[in-house]
Amino acid sequence: MTEIIPSLASIAARYDAVFCDLWGCLHNGKTPYPAAVAALQGFRAGGGKVALVTNAPRPHATVIAQLDRMGVPRDAWDLVVSSGDAAQTAMLQGAVGQKVFHIGAVKDEDFFTMLPEGAVAPERVGMLEAEGIVCTGLEDDLTETPADYRAQLLLGKTRGLPMLCANPDIIADLGDKRLYCAGALAGAYEDMGGTALYFGKPHPPIYDLARARLGLQSDEARILCIGDGIGTDVAGGIAEVLDTLFITAGLAADQFGPDPATPDAGLLTDWLAERQIYPTFAMGFLG
Repeated sequence: MTEIIPSLASIAARYDAVFCDLWGCLHNGKTPYPAAVAALQGFRAGGGKVALVTNAPRPHATVIAQLDRMGVPRDAWDLVVSSGDAAQTAMLQGAVGQKVFHIGAVKDEDFFTMLPEGAVAPERVGMLEAEGIVCTGLEDDLTETPADYRAQLLLGKTRGLPMLCANPDIIADLGDKRLYCAGALAGAYEDMGGTALYFGKPHPPIYDLARARLGLQSDEARILCIGDGIGTDVAGGIAEVLDTLFITAGLAADQFGPDPATPDAGLLTDWLAERQIYPTFAMGFLG
């Protein structure tokens, strides 16, 4: 049964490292949560390592620059691992061919340009010339929905193009606005009969990358996965046989009673039972 805990500090001694999500846990897309920052700083002060593991579709250097602009202090984390990192590696290995059609925003341009030394990105072409699709998100996630891409996706499916999805998240909250992510387009593509490839949470590549970069032995390290995505952060951690901490005041904040900081135990139990996903721990806001 999931245990509701008062703070990360109350269980910190059990773990060598945490894999912590960003949006909904450490920040809201605009500003950091001070209590979450302090919790991660405290964990590191006690000797633990913190990997910020995010489904952002951009290389980790771009994510770090964004965190710096937000004011997230660097002593709150050891390293950043992104879905963009894992997906970019697959793209460079030819997962969806050497000619690709890109679906995504200008802000995702670093996915193709910020490459490992000596690497060459595939050529970006039109849908009719492409061997595959690379989806980093919607072109304008502030105004568009997956429905705006129906014709484009149908053409890709008809041509039998595989899609590399650089961010498995379906939705994210930017402040008080809910946005669609690349995972929503990949899901729509699969519903049409298309094939989508995923490399972020809850899929293994991003966890393997995080362990490797932290220098952890997968069968020895005590790792806690923290996140507000029940189908990504929590399901992914469980699949890796790791303990999980579900942040209830994130994406599902309206499901657990009137006070987001204090989830109702009964509502939480019923909600988790409906999904048959059971995190080890839960708390309102990370702190």
